[in-house]
Amino acid sequence: MATQDFLVELGTEELPPKALKPLSDAFTQGIAKGLEDAGIEFGKVEAFAAPRRLAVRIRELADAQPDKPVEKRGPAVKAAFDDAGNPTRALTGFATSLGVTPDQLDTLETDKGAWVVYRTVEQGKPTVELLPELVDQSLAALPIPKRMRWGAHRTEFVRPVHWVIMLFGNKVIDTPIMGLKPGNKTRGHRFHCPKKLIVPTPNDYEVVLKQEGYVLADFAERRAKIRAGVAELAESEAGGKAVIDEDLLDEVTALNEWPVPLMGRFEDRFLEVPAEALISSMKEHQKYFHVVGANGAMLPLFITVANIESKDPAQVISGNEKVIRPRLSDAAFFYETDRKSRLEDRINRLKPIVFQEKLGSIYDKSVRVAALASKIAEAIDSDPALAERAAMLAKTDLVTEMVLEFTDLQGIMGQYYAANDGEADDVAKALNEQYMPRFAGDDLPTTATGCAVAIADRLDSLVGLFGINQPPSGTRDPFALRRASLGVLRIIIERELPLDLQTCCEWAAENFTVLTEQDTASTVVDYMLERFRAHYDELGIGAEVYLAVHARRPTRPLDFDRRVKAVEAFRQLPEAQALASANKRVSNILTKQGGDQIGETVDTSLLQDSAEQQLAEQVEQQAGKVLPLFEQGDYASALRSLASLREPVDSFFDEVMVMAEDDATRNNRLALLNRLRNLFLRVADISLLPTAG
Repeated sequence: MATQDFLVELGTEELPPKALKPLSDAFTQGIAKGLEDAGIEFGKVEAFAAPRRLAVRIRELADAQPDKPVEKRGPAVKAAFDDAGNPTRALTGFATSLGVTPDQLDTLETDKGAWVVYRTVEQGKPTVELLPELVDQSLAALPIPKRMRWGAHRTEFVRPVHWVIMLFGNKVIDTPIMGLKPGNKTRGHRFHCPKKLIVPTPNDYEVVLKQEGYVLADFAERRAKIRAGVAELAESEAGGKAVIDEDLLDEVTALNEWPVPLMGRFEDRFLEVPAEALISSMKEHQKYFHVVGANGAMLPLFITVANIESKDPAQVISGNEKVIRPRLSDAAFFYETDRKSRLEDRINRLKPIVFQEKLGSIYDKSVRVAALASKIAEAIDSDPALAERAAMLAKTDLVTEMVLEFTDLQGIMGQYYAANDGEADDVAKALNEQYMPRFAGDDLPTTATGCAVAIADRLDSLVGLFGINQPPSGTRDPFALRRASLGVLRIIIERELPLDLQTCCEWAAENFTVLTEQDTASTVVDYMLERFRAHYDELGIGAEVYLAVHARRPTRPLDFDRRVKAVEAFRQLPEAQALASANKRVSNILTKQGGDQIGETVDTSLLQDSAEQQLAEQVEQQAGKVLPLFEQGDYASALRSLASLREPVDSFFDEVMVMAEDDATRNNRLALLNRLRNLFLRVADISLLPTAG
């Protein structure tokens, strides 16, 4: 089948920079999926995205759908003909519905009899007939929260659309898209090349734009050029290093068609302001990259990326320097003003700020968190007084001028202001560390005080909101309780804190007087333990391992984690499947015979067969070895040791009848199995692991 390259380009007014990449990805995937669903063969799929265009190129696109054999089954042969062999009404009706005569039909022999069938070949439609609808469907499905109209058009899109290219080979597909008739003309850079440019074939697309139009249409190429240009400029001009934030790089890439990095300077006096405030001002408002020296300290420099190759770049730089000066002056003013008041003097200003209607103000939350953080600090051998102090000051920077202007600096500025006030180092650090981890993979608190406040703050939110029956539901999680849960688990595990979630949640619940739900603490613990499932899935640990541990409901996260790691290691042993199978069998037997009513005291005088004698002896030996390991939390060593029970367990089930007629013998064997199973249950329910066979 013949193939051609295909190109579609949508020319628009400047697209929202943060939405450009997601729109491009969705547009590309939508067209590729449409082609797959239509059964049209194609080669490489290439996406292009720039401020004023979205484009997709499909290499080696087949010029038609493949022909498809069609088989439609009609009535059974015995119902299709009468005794004289003439077609019945069932057969003639079937043939008429297909526009054929009965003699054009075939028969199909099956194990259930013979049937009349119609066989034909459905010819595939030409690709050029299908492409407009596929493009329309992909555009309609783009993730655009709010579409707009323009002019007198009824068409809606994220921004006004001014031109469309649709090329199949060198042929224009002129079926209207977005109310416009497609052609083979694109447009270059708004200033360098404000004219139409002919694209002869899809293969010429980015070449024409780059060589004639001053547009780098490939998002990845443009991104790489900006990264390299910014880094090279920082090194060559200042001997420094540009700090390139990936999200900012994406945004700058989406703002520029023809990127040109330029370096500007600001006054040294601004370096007295915390670097984070300067960076936030430059990044959020101006989309500048900052530069650091060899020692990591910020330099009075910034790099902007212009969307134009100026004949006088000094003028462009000067203009940017004039723009950034008042921004940095504001930051300096806020910093100077804020330091005139102590954080503790701002505590009462938290009273009017509502945390949650039923749970009170930010001040009320601070009081609760302070009480909880104090108890947690004591439990982890930290200073309760420091934790209580840090928690009371934790939210005070929310009412500072700097954080009111730059909300992403909350916590960060709190640390600076606390240090300025002469607070203890751990208290100052905790004001920033309370928010850690801010996202998956983020750093954790480094101080015990920071850990106590971070955990207390999250548990207060979890217990409070669950306690008034406002847990997360579906995709709704306005208080980010899922993230809060994972944050608590990560802090406890990675900082190896000996905390029990049940105890901590009960402490948190004691600080509320408005909770309406019963046993909120246990509900929150169950919710948090469920979050472990996704956590271990990301680590490549199977759900069955998590479920085996979860069945025992250990409420100390560090203990839970050690069990999971131990069971995962045990699962790799050659004895694991057989022992899991044996545990499952034992569990079923014990459940049928009374479950918890069965004891585990074995009378050695009632042991008759050598296999049960050997198992009883091995179980006792293992109990002596592993019980101290369990007490130490060394579950991995304990399970490795218990793996040696495979052979005596197999022999027991091969040679011994558990359900003996004699009551004493039977009960003694059940007690032996219960003792065996309880050893494994000290770690996890091994019966939930995959079993042999």
